[in-house]
Parts: sequence; C-alpha cells; structure tokens
Amino acid sequence: MKKVFIILLTTFSYATFAQDKPSNAAFDALLKKYVSSRGVVNYKGFQSDTVALNGYLKQLSLHPPNEKTWTKEEQMAYWINAYNAFTIKLITRYYPLKSIKDIGSSIQIPFVNTPWDIKFITIGKEKMDLNNIEHGKLRKQFDDPRIHMALVCASKSCPILLNEAYEAKKLDEQLSRQSKAFLADPYRNKVSPDKPQLNMIFKWYGMDFNTKGSSVRDFVNRHSTVKIKPDAKISHLDYDWSLNDQ
Repeated sequence: MKKVFIILLTTFSYATFAQDKPSNAAFDALLKKYVSSRGVVNYKGFQSDTVALNGYLKQLSLHPPNEKTWTKEEQMAYWINAYNAFTIKLITRYYPLKSIKDIGSSIQIPFVNTPWDIKFITIGKEKMDLNNIEHGKLRKQFDDPRIHMALVCASKSCPILLNEAYEAKKLDEQLSRQSKAFLADPYRNKVSPDKPQLNMIFKWYGMDFNTKGSSVRDFVNRHSTVKIKPDAKISHLDYDWSLNDQ
C-alpha cells in the first residue's frame, strides 16, 4: 500500500510539475542587464551569461503552453518571450555577425535557406524553428497585429527589443507601449499626415493589419500621435538588416 502511495504521489508531482508555468525572472534580469532602453543589444554580454540564458530556454522547453489551462495572455507572452530569447541564442551561437541573415548564408543544412528555418528549438516534444513560433503559433492562433511590435529579429529596422520580459498580467500595456514607441521612432517609421513612410513590416504583414474592417492606416492612427490623412499615399522605408548590437 505504501509503495502504491509513493508511485501515485510521484506521478502526481510529475504531472503538476509538467503543468507549471515557467518563470520569466531570469530572462527579465538578462534583458535589463544587456539591453539598453533604446533596444541596443549587448550580445557579448549574453554570451558571457550562457548558463543563465540556457537555463531560461530549458524552462521554456520543459513547460510548453497548455491551451486548455493557460489564458490567452499567458500563451501569447510565452511565445513572444520564446521567439526573442531563442533569437538571442541563435545570434550568440554565431556571433560576431553583421546581420542575422549572414547565418543563412554561412551554414550548410539541407532544406534550410534562412536562419528562421533552423530547427534548433525544442518545446515539449516538438522540434521547431523561429518561423514555427511566429507563423504557426502567434499569427495563427492570436488575432492581434501588435505581436509584430514585440517580435525582434535582431535587426535595426525591426521594433526595439524591450528590456523586460513580457508578462501576461501587463501584456496589453506592453504591446501598446511597443506599438507607440515603434511608430514614434523616425528611424523605423516616418509618420506624417500627407506623406507617411512606414516600416516594411506593415507591407509584409499587411493582411494582419487589414482585418475586421480595420487597416494599416487605422492601426497607425490608433497608436501614433501623428495621424495619417485618409487620402495620403503610404510608402515604405528600406529595411535595415544590420545587427541591432552595440
């Protein structure tokens, strides 16, 4: 009887552990330490803290989201943090680099053409790449274009890397803050009433912004202090793929 009780207790403990949500404290500390308020990343610093970064990534791997018990906000925050943390890991693996796109041209892996196709991520029992997280998880499961303001591809034209982890309890505020900051940054967007020049993200993912009677113009006017006129023609800035490092 005692042996059966121990087995049941062990099984229960394992099941409980498997359902635990990972703590973002370690990642939050790393971001505060190695990312400036302007989103400039110290990749050498991340390299020196490999144990801490790997420890956080292992937490993510061991605690995949449970769609039945996790809230929408918990799942979104998890996948955003996973995308950003694993992107940092990928960069530190090949650093120094001039651009994340250099990784795609420097490796010889069958059927892999870009760094976003490298299946170096393990979540639960699933092997995946960065594209799987962005397109298969976030864009497919959550109807919120502000996601594009949070995912950081390690390039200067992408939104800045927030120097704090995303948390479910304040996710809405964080996404809105990122959207406003992205549109207010003249390097990434030149918002004007008559001749707006927007980031290529708004062109590449226009379908995510042009939904449910809304549009790219509506999104910008909702989050920017400068409003685009209804008849203004929107153009797009060249995308700078240079690494967002110091």
